[in-house]
Amino acid sequence: MSSLEDERFMREAMRVATERSADPSVSPIGCVIVKDGQIIATERNRVEDDHDPTAHAEITAIRAAGAKLQDPELRGAVLYSTLQPCGMCTMASIWSKVGRVVFGAGREDVHRMYFEDRHIDTMQFIEDAYRHDLTIEGGVLRAECAALYYGPHDHPPLEEQGNL
Repeated sequence: MSSLEDERFMREAMRVATERSADPSVSPIGCVIVKDGQIIATERNRVEDDHDPTAHAEITAIRAAGAKLQDPELRGAVLYSTLQPCGMCTMASIWSKVGRVVFGAGREDVHRMYFEDRHIDTMQFIEDAYRHDLTIEGGVLRAECAALYYGPHDHPPLEEQGNL
């Protein structure tokens, strides 16, 4: 896929991320899944809306894509996320068999509250996975995606920091 296509789909993920709110306290994460150049699922973080800690944008998009294709395997699909996937979403990407994960902002670009671990970069999971057909690319529209979240040196209120 060309970098222009990656940027186009990442812009769609950013649009989806901010449908409810662009407030960084609601973790406006957006995910788009594309197969054969066509969007098959778009979802945003729904944790607060659904009162479900597993309702991350990537998880709900994987569920929607599987339902649309009537297949739990998303081989050949590309998952676009505005933020580097967490461990749970990384593992879901592996198990759903997407072919490529593309993200905007990475761990180093945002406040630590958006990640579950202090020392492990979950992208290592992909490198260590038994699958060799899954690739990952980070930094697509990095600055624009990072602007959706608290920065690494911001001081968000403690009540907004669910992972700390």
